[in-house]
Amino acid sequence: MTVGVEKAVVDGFRSSLRGEVLAPGACGYEEARQLYNAAFDKHPALIARCSDAEDVSQAVKLGRARGLDIAVRGGGHNGAGLASVEGGLVIDLRAMKAIRVDPAQRTVTVEGGALLRDLDQATHAFGLATPAGIISTTGVGGLTLGGGHGYLTRKHGLTIDNLVSADVVLADGSFVTASEDEHEDLFWALRGGGGNFGVVTSFTLRLHPVTTVVGGPTLWPLAAARDVLAWYREFLPAAPEDVFGFFAFLTVPPVAPFPAELHLQKMCGIVWCYTGPKAEAAGALAPALRVAKPALHGPHELPYPALQGAFDGLYPPGDQWYWRGDFVKEIPDEAIARHVEFAARLPTMQSTMHLYPIDGAAHRVGKEDTAFSHRDANWSQVIVGVDHDPARAGAARSWAVEYWEAIHPYSAGGAYVNFMMEEGQDRIRAAYRDNYARLARVKADYDPDNLFHVNQNIRPAR
Repeated sequence: MTVGVEKAVVDGFRSSLRGEVLAPGACGYEEARQLYNAAFDKHPALIARCSDAEDVSQAVKLGRARGLDIAVRGGGHNGAGLASVEGGLVIDLRAMKAIRVDPAQRTVTVEGGALLRDLDQATHAFGLATPAGIISTTGVGGLTLGGGHGYLTRKHGLTIDNLVSADVVLADGSFVTASEDEHEDLFWALRGGGGNFGVVTSFTLRLHPVTTVVGGPTLWPLAAARDVLAWYREFLPAAPEDVFGFFAFLTVPPVAPFPAELHLQKMCGIVWCYTGPKAEAAGALAPALRVAKPALHGPHELPYPALQGAFDGLYPPGDQWYWRGDFVKEIPDEAIARHVEFAARLPTMQSTMHLYPIDGAAHRVGKEDTAFSHRDANWSQVIVGVDHDPARAGAARSWAVEYWEAIHPYSAGGAYVNFMMEEGQDRIRAAYRDNYARLARVKADYDPDNLFHVNQNIRPAR
């Protein structure tokens, strides 16, 4: 018998699904319960490996009837471990990865279990892409529902700015399609409100012509970081929208193509993605070479999916992660000084800080047009303490927390929900600002009992 669920109920549930149902002790259960962030070691009572939307509906109905906490798993990258739940039900969408590209309409319909690599490979065959992330093992579903930003955001907006419609299983197990013409309030809430409103079984997204890009890092010694970040804060917002570059503090990995003399050095860098005419790329990025002498200038022409997957090897599943995020409007000199202080103390080779630009096209959407409220921010910042060894996890976490506490006073006050741990209701409210009240009303309409609460939870309005 499974904890909290009688054997007869489990057997009946299993027979109702096209997919697989795993309970503790079953073959495949241990592998299926593993999360990308190994800091979380959860043991669900049941894992429903759904094959289609009807499977998802049956799983939702079971969880509701039996009073089980429900977690929804797409890619499983959730930093706070919210793609699983101790002793509850995991609705695992990983078998649902079908993708259909319509090149004439420049849209793609992708199921909720697909990864960014699946999406990119399918759309790249048609010379098309949509803004979504920087690590290709990330799940499309979680990234999109939180807002979604990536290399193409300055040019083409957030992922949610390209969302055309979503197929959703609601808390009562029914199916709806949300779009600008159907269930408009739900569609508004799904664009940034996370997994609070139902299980999205498929997304239809707009695509843009993108084939090859000019991408890669420029790295400078840490001694130049103050000058480089001061230059970057002015250069990037004023640059054409074809120029994307996220700023990072990093320890150079001891692998090719990085030169051996740079291995394990603490450095600052900008990872570029240029989508304009290739002949103009060198000129567009040339100002970076005049700030300070770079130790490495690596931008080159490559297929867009190759840039999307460039960091996959550095951040494989099974590492210990802790992160903190913030939205940032400006980067004053005082903030730069604190950044440089903590960059010198990077605790592990994989620990880092990134500033992702979210201006350009993302600014042309109003703060009330979608649930994603921080349309006036210029960057989405994440501070990441990460290492494969659990013995170093505490030091990495402490560094991330201390860094965040030092730099948070210079932030816009809220964070991208996909860069949050479980940090409490005040932080969730800060993420949505004035949009929180409307989100709570939509939650009350579509999930009044808060069935979907294993997430950055928006409580139903009462």
